[in-house]
Amino acid sequence: MDSTWKAGLEDVIAARSAVCTIDGAAGRLYYRGYEIGDLAGAVPFEDVTQLLWFGELPAPDAARAFRARLAAARELPPPLVALLRGLPRDGHPLDALRTAVSAAAALDPDAASIEPEPNLRKAIRLTALIPALVAAWHRIRTGREPVTNAAADSHAAWFLTLLEGRAPSAEVARVMDVALTLHADHEFNASTFAARVAVATRADLHSAIVAAIATLKGPSHGGANEDVLVMLREIGDPAKAEAFVESRLGRRGVLSRQERTDPKSRIPGFGHRVYRVDDARARVLRGMAKSMAEATGRQRLFEVAERLYDAMRARTSLPVNVDFFSAVVYDALGIPPDLCTSIFATGRIAGWCAHALEQYADNRLIRPRADYYGPAPRALPAR
Repeated sequence: MDSTWKAGLEDVIAARSAVCTIDGAAGRLYYRGYEIGDLAGAVPFEDVTQLLWFGELPAPDAARAFRARLAAARELPPPLVALLRGLPRDGHPLDALRTAVSAAAALDPDAASIEPEPNLRKAIRLTALIPALVAAWHRIRTGREPVTNAAADSHAAWFLTLLEGRAPSAEVARVMDVALTLHADHEFNASTFAARVAVATRADLHSAIVAAIATLKGPSHGGANEDVLVMLREIGDPAKAEAFVESRLGRRGVLSRQERTDPKSRIPGFGHRVYRVDDARARVLRGMAKSMAEATGRQRLFEVAERLYDAMRARTSLPVNVDFFSAVVYDALGIPPDLCTSIFATGRIAGWCAHALEQYADNRLIRPRADYYGPAPRALPAR
């Protein structure tokens, strides 16, 4: 048995997958062989979802049929709306989402089955359910009624209609579509790996997605984009960005290695376990952040982000990651900080389901070993 231990399983190959891969040295991300910069904006999120699930981009007839199946799954079950109404209004949106997805399993006719066709039906329902729950909870907690019977040409436009109560402009819908595509998958990230571990036990798909959502919340994973937006708003003035970086980096210099792992000691939006250069998705989002900030009159936050980015580039070799500029895009769309991670989940459900379906198809229990460093075998002391 290979007993080599790597903290956090860094660079350990845990399984084989044909869904997605990252070239960390070059800053490239590929979905089924297609580079993310080529897909984002050119291929709609619905088609990207089919690519991740089935291995190829769909032909026109298949694309229409898939969209029809998604549209047919859009109705939010009344018991889930009632559940959301009963939650504390100050609860975190991702907590509400996790709770509601767990409850949804009790309402799904295929919940107990892990066979291919029932799993595909559940994957479609979950892909429609998550944005519906995110939007419904946000409206309920802000004193508004959830939107019902919303019609839209795309998944992204439908989600924005549910969220805002009115149809978005074509440009705003396009921006959300790109954001969903950029967040759709990222190889064996923490939440995806959690989903695969759950599936490997032959747990049902809803359970696997609940495990993924719970893992996504952590500030070292999906919760980082929320922290970025809070940070940028706290800085407030582009002229203060450099001093903020100096102060935060200076404090890190006197911390222990363990203390430096605390997300509160980091500058969120920078650093990544796999990338050695800037995140491939960040390059796309940076241009979107600039154009959206200008279009919505929120240039100041973008300017803060740019100054902070330049300050970090001048002082560290840490790559910028997807969370940094996505936070600026979400701000331009009027999305509050604590809803950012739920938007992340709205895109990532495509990848979670892709990996779950792949794991079910060629399954083996994921059961690693520990590098034990406790006491050697010993006898009980005399009593």
